Amino acid sequence: MTAPAKQTTVVSTKGQVILPKAVRESLNWPPGTKLVVEKTDRGVLLSSEPLFKPTTLDEVIGILKYDGPAFTIEEMDEALLQAVAEDDAQIMDDYRSARDRD
Repeated sequence: MTAPAKQTTVVSTKGQVILPKAVRESLNWPPGTKLVVEKTDRGVLLSSEPLFKPTTLDEVIGILKYDGPAFTIEEMDEALLQAVAEDDAQIMDDYRSARDRD
């Protein structure tokens, strides 16, 4: 559902603003969504708060523990190709089973 470009709302005596349902739905903002309020030259900008704080590579290196020799790019490529081939085979098996039932 796409919200119209311009809609109006009212600021309550408590400073609360109701966002139109069409706007909330189009932005996937369910009740409880935390919003960042930013004053701009044109008014106010609302955006959803990021689920996770920004991180740097240095902060996340080593999170996943692996105790073994490093894999080469070629070994990783081969493992990915094998996983995709296995996934494709499973999809085809499921397709054939469903087709044969019909």
